[in-house]
Amino acid sequence: MNPKITVMLVDDHAVVRAGYRLLLSQSDNIEVVCEAERGEEACQYYSEWHPNVIVMDLSLPGIGGLASIRRISSRDPGAKILVFSIYDELVYVLRALEAGAKGYITKSSAPETLVEAVKKVAGGETYVEPEIAQRLLVQTIAGKKDASIDLNALSAREFDVFCLLAKGYTTREVADELRLSYKTVGNYTTLIKNKLNVSTTAEMARLAYQYGLLKA
Repeated sequence: MNPKITVMLVDDHAVVRAGYRLLLSQSDNIEVVCEAERGEEACQYYSEWHPNVIVMDLSLPGIGGLASIRRISSRDPGAKILVFSIYDELVYVLRALEAGAKGYITKSSAPETLVEAVKKVAGGETYVEPEIAQRLLVQTIAGKKDASIDLNALSAREFDVFCLLAKGYTTREVADELRLSYKTVGNYTTLIKNKLNVSTTAEMARLAYQYGLLKA
């Protein structure tokens, strides 16, 4: 009998983690061994449990999903991280893979996709949800500008703040969503404007739309 694939779930919603756990437990060779709701916890628990696969959301309180991926991968280049996110925009996919993730699927995918992705990533493969993989291929063939390049000036947390501001969130709403202080979000906003050479949130929205982060 093959040894079980050990998994750590990282999501800040307990109900969501319970659903993942139930779904994965239906597979005979997958076992959820630990859970985390913040990026810092994910980094700590990975070093303690060494799970075969980390299933991680990008929207996390604390240091956030992208920074967590980068931190874990820098400490252990062999870490197998599967992103499971609501975001299907290619810029999120590219940033996650560049940070060190080995797979990316969306929460709108079929339940069996999560199980398949966990098994593929555990086996050393890179797994990207088929529909997203097709869009990545089309973009490459078409020779379109890589949407992540210009935004790479932003840190992982700055990128999170930028996306929310571009969607129309107020500073207070961003602070509540990311569990940051109002002052911290204000500081991030200033850095973002300087790095992207914009002065208003309307300009951020136009930039986000240009790079596929906002839908018409």
